[in-house]
Amino acid sequence: MSRRAIATLEELESLVGRDVGTSDWLVVDQARIDAFAKATDDHQWIHVDHERATAGAFGTTIAHGFLTISLIPHFAGQIYGIEFGSARLNYGVEGLRFPNPVPVGSRIRATASFTDLKEKPRGNQLTTKYVVEIEGQDRPACVGSVLTLIVD
Repeated sequence: MSRRAIATLEELESLVGRDVGTSDWLVVDQARIDAFAKATDDHQWIHVDHERATAGAFGTTIAHGFLTISLIPHFAGQIYGIEFGSARLNYGVEGLRFPNPVPVGSRIRATASFTDLKEKPRGNQLTTKYVVEIEGQDRPACVGSVLTLIVD
């Protein structure tokens, strides 16, 4: 996988409506899940209690949905880099869904596509749709669009 460097607004505009790329696979292990639980104070048993989760609906612990979405910057950094403007700010998330849980030990990766670009008073707002897939699964783990403000 090679990272796409986007040097100008014109180059970014030419990519709207297109897939930009796919990240490398990442293993979601229990250590990552536990660290996320600690960082967010979300210690729900389905995420952190292996014994109880083994008897539960999924047969093992699963990643937090918000852990999955929190990996978007990691995946995005592998797929592309916007190399113009003074800053890039998270502006929001639209249509976020978690259609399939991520069992511990799964490998996930993201595909990004730029779906919209709008001029705003402080810069340009880019909408990027991400689909996070689980290796060997038909349904994705996460689907949603991230809004990024590219400050002039």
